Amino acid sequence: PKLYFYDVGLAAYLLGIENERQIFTHPLKGALFENLVVMEALKYRYNRGLRSNLAFFRDSTGLEVDLLASHAHRLVGIEIKAGATLHREFFANLRKLSSLLPEPLAAQVLVHGGESERIQEGVSVTHPRGFATQLAQIQATLDETPP
Repeated sequence: PKLYFYDVGLAAYLLGIENERQIFTHPLKGALFENLVVMEALKYRYNRGLRSNLAFFRDSTGLEVDLLASHAHRLVGIEIKAGATLHREFFANLRKLSSLLPEPLAAQVLVHGGESERIQEGVSVTHPRGFATQLAQIQATLDETPP
């Protein structure tokens, strides 16, 4: 299991991070970024009266997807990368998991540390500030489309 801090600022404090500049070079920058995005997903769901229905996925071969969200009996895969530059390998685990499931992922999202917002390789690419909007769009689409 993975553990997340609801307060990412507290997590940073406990890591000895005293200012914003230190985050950019800290070895746990990616973990803090992932924590931030997971908490945003959780807050998004709770603020809409939804159950959390969020999970981390890892199988026996080491395939990992940072976050799976269940909505309307379908799964949304979410990968979280702190890097600002997009790389093809960022999309690989979402594609792989979707191909292994009996029903492919209903939507795929990549949240990254850059500014890009677009569709790339069938994946909705966004940043933390656009993540809630992306989740709302996916939720609306899934609500309108029968499973």
